[in-house]
Amino acid sequence: MVQPDITIVCNPEKLDERGCKETPDLIVEILSQATAKYDKWLKYKLYEHAGVREYWIVAPANETLDVFILNDNGKYELAGSFGKEDEVKVGIFEEFTIHLDVIFRD
Repeated sequence: MVQPDITIVCNPEKLDERGCKETPDLIVEILSQATAKYDKWLKYKLYEHAGVREYWIVAPANETLDVFILNDNGKYELAGSFGKEDEVKVGIFEEFTIHLDVIFRD
């Protein structure tokens, strides 16, 4: 069992009193020195296999964000690597954009 840093579930029917009982729509992992390898490799494969539509890896030390989108073959593709000055569209929400300078504020 894994515990993501941030989980977004669009369908409330996927939730019960214990949490998420089905695959989340978006997961965000925030890297630390202790978890980087685990988040970038093991969790990446677990989330891909589970069918998580979007996986974000935030690296606070570098002020970067890597966004992976699940393709039609059930494999992640890098949708983009973004820095502090960028805006990122959230793939599962058509009109939602995050300004990374707000996330990586000094």
